[in-house]
This record gives sequence, structure tokens and C-alpha cells, in this order.
Amino acid sequence: MPIYEYLCLKCKRPFSFLAGVVADSGEPVCPRCGGKNLSKLISRVARIKSKDRVLEDLSDPSQIGNLEDPKAMAQWAKKMGRALGEETGEDFDEELDEMLDKPAGEKEDMDEE
Repeated sequence: MPIYEYLCLKCKRPFSFLAGVVADSGEPVCPRCGGKNLSKLISRVARIKSKDRVLEDLSDPSQIGNLEDPKAMAQWAKKMGRALGEETGEDFDEELDEMLDKPAGEKEDMDEE
């Protein structure tokens, strides 16, 4: 089901139109002003990578950054977390930020969790 992008010539706002979802998706209409005088835009093409390819790209040492810098490692971990999706849990990014905010040398008691 393609997504087409249009520019409303009345209000000058771009919008996306999902075509082919139902048998009769109708003609595109500007969701902001209801205008029908539209210009079709040329959209960027998205290339979808498989999950394995995304993880392979992220495991490239050049993507990790400075192994000595906790912030660089956290940034890489967040990218990896987004690539993994729900497998990391909802609060993965927040937990990483919380760990970075703790003073150096402060250890978390793993038995309390």
C-alpha cells in the first residue's frame, strides 16, 4: 500500500496519503483545509533492512565509538536498543540515562532488584 505525498496549493502544507487501504480510498484531500488543488511531491525512497542486517551494522566497531567513554557506549546501546525494539523493555533508555547520572564508583546492589 503506497503512501503518496502531496502539497496543498491552498494552504501550502505537505501531507501524506495512504492509497489502496480499502477498496475505494478516494481522491486525496488536504487534511488541514480540505483543499483539492494538490501537487504530487516526489518522495524519498525507504530501504528496509532486515533485523539481522541492522544488528550486523551496529556491531561494526566503527559504530560503537570510544569504548572508554560511558556516554558514547550509552549512545551505542540506545541505538542497539531501538534496533531490538520491544526486547529491551520500555524503560531501557531511561535506565541508561540514570546509570550515567550516578557518580563514578557508585555501585548498584544487584540483590535489591
